[in-house]
Amino acid sequence: MTVLLSEKKDGVLVLTMNRPQKHNALNTDLTQQLLDAITSSELDPEVRALVLVGQSPSFCAGADTTEFSSLTPQDPQAVQARADLTMALHLSFSKISKPVIAAVTGNALGGGAGLALACDMVVMAEDAKFGYPELKHGIVAAVVLANLVRQMGPKKAFELVSSASPINGFKAQELGLVNQVVPTPEVLPTAMALAKSLAAWSPMAMATTKRTFYRAMDLSLSQALEVGRDANIMMRGFQLAKNHS
Repeated sequence: MTVLLSEKKDGVLVLTMNRPQKHNALNTDLTQQLLDAITSSELDPEVRALVLVGQSPSFCAGADTTEFSSLTPQDPQAVQARADLTMALHLSFSKISKPVIAAVTGNALGGGAGLALACDMVVMAEDAKFGYPELKHGIVAAVVLANLVRQMGPKKAFELVSSASPINGFKAQELGLVNQVVPTPEVLPTAMALAKSLAAWSPMAMATTKRTFYRAMDLSLSQALEVGRDANIMMRGFQLAKNHS
């Protein structure tokens, strides 16, 4: 079975994680295919926005723990390669110039919650289960913490991780992790409508907006203002070139 389905619709690339029997848990194959699809979308002029969704019943239940038995201290290269792959996937969302929207229904837990937060925007079902249950299984929420702390702040982020209890869509929105909360049947249509609206903008303007946003996010005020100044100069250069074409 193909673990990742892709379809283009009106400038939007829909990536569907397709391991429903495992609640779309992230094994190595799915993780690699997601990374490859996201990276290659950057070079596809037909794609102006992406939507990430999971085949029902869930968005993504996190890492596929059945693979853990093969990741042991006896094979440190395999352990490092898997960790590097996970890190590369989470980083890829902010590195591409096209907006990515997560359409979250069912479970978004552990690595699945991290995957949703790695996207630029999130549409979530009212009754979705979002959280980090790793401590219940004697493991650690690791790579996923980077985006969580940045988007949520340290106190609330630690509470969510240390309680290991999921929250629903309304609570996730209250905490600033979600853009829109809708009933489950409306999640994908809402995400698609949002993606299509973003896909309608100038690709160059959108790319510059996203790159400037992520460059400025973790900088000091003076450094962020310098990034904005550079983007301003670049933007006016685009306009000048357009006016003379």
